[in-house]
Amino acid sequence: MRSLSSTRFGALLALVLLAPVPAATAQEAAKASLEKVADFPHQVTGVTVSEDNRIFVNFPRWTEDSPVSVAEVAKDGSIKAYPDDEWNAWRNARKDELAPQQHFVCVQSVVADKRGGLWVLDAAAPAQAILVPGGAKLVKIDLKTNKAVKTIAFDEIAAPQGSYLNDVRFSVDGRHAFITDSGAKGALLVVDLESGKTVRVLDGHPSTQVEKGLVVQADGKPLRRPDGRGVEFSADGIALSKDGAHLYWQAIKGSKLYRVPTKDLTERAMAGRDVADLVEPFGNNGVADGLLIGRESGDMYVSAPQEDAVKIRDLDAGPNAEPKILVKDARLRWPDTFSEGPDGVVYITSSHIQDSAFFKPDAPASLPTELWRINQGNAQPK
Repeated sequence: MRSLSSTRFGALLALVLLAPVPAATAQEAAKASLEKVADFPHQVTGVTVSEDNRIFVNFPRWTEDSPVSVAEVAKDGSIKAYPDDEWNAWRNARKDELAPQQHFVCVQSVVADKRGGLWVLDAAAPAQAILVPGGAKLVKIDLKTNKAVKTIAFDEIAAPQGSYLNDVRFSVDGRHAFITDSGAKGALLVVDLESGKTVRVLDGHPSTQVEKGLVVQADGKPLRRPDGRGVEFSADGIALSKDGAHLYWQAIKGSKLYRVPTKDLTERAMAGRDVADLVEPFGNNGVADGLLIGRESGDMYVSAPQEDAVKIRDLDAGPNAEPKILVKDARLRWPDTFSEGPDGVVYITSSHIQDSAFFKPDAPASLPTELWRINQGNAQPK
């Protein structure tokens, strides 16, 4: 074989160096894989990982009278009611016996605040139907004492009948919470965590509503209930930018991502002023459920239930950037909620919504689901 001259070698090297470099997302996608963390006998939605690497999940009371609402996941994948059995004692069949203010009614989300607290968002609407009066709330549990230390109750102005509080994020300074309402009339809630004051904003605004004409699919066909109704979830996924400057959200029955400056949102909401003009469309994610922005990368993780996939998007590239598939796996039956552990590992629940009795009447009331971790090569589980 003839050797290359130094001139030809230099030219070839220059071509290699000048060739387009695949985006980081493409490199990560080539390495990403799923690893199962736990199997659950009930339908899971939320997951969160605390700063000391404890894992918590929740089971909404949708198609079964779930025996546990919030649980801690042990290293062997088993679950234990958290913080105790009493908070998890609510049952639909016992609703006249137990005070909804001191029990989990229908929990949709759990989020560790990285300040030693676990916050539980209780939509209090079993089967996503009638909201139990006095049940909608945000509960803080001290992770050192494993005791509930604060409850912020939402009245009928903040959470009216027809609402379904879905997910929550916390401001960088820890003073405020931001909540999506994916119910009949989408909205955002801004909560002062010290005083408990809660303001409902963007109620009925196009950015928080279902997208007309869009049909959510699963397994390659429209996902519909036996009576013909499709997926109708409003504002759902929510994420805070790496620097905390912007809050992002979108509807499940929607493809568009929106954002708003967090500081302006908070100031105007607490002052009772309109925030609609602050809303900025920020490109297209496609149909998505959960959103997460990486703590170090600042990239947005997007759950893609139509594709059994997780996508990743470079937010710094602007609103025209498209999410790229990070991992696609048939076992991701409705990828739902994300959480990032202290080691950088991203976790996601698979809630199997398309397999539930809502859409398949012969499905079991207690629907088996899973928790996964995404191994990306750049972060490994400890």
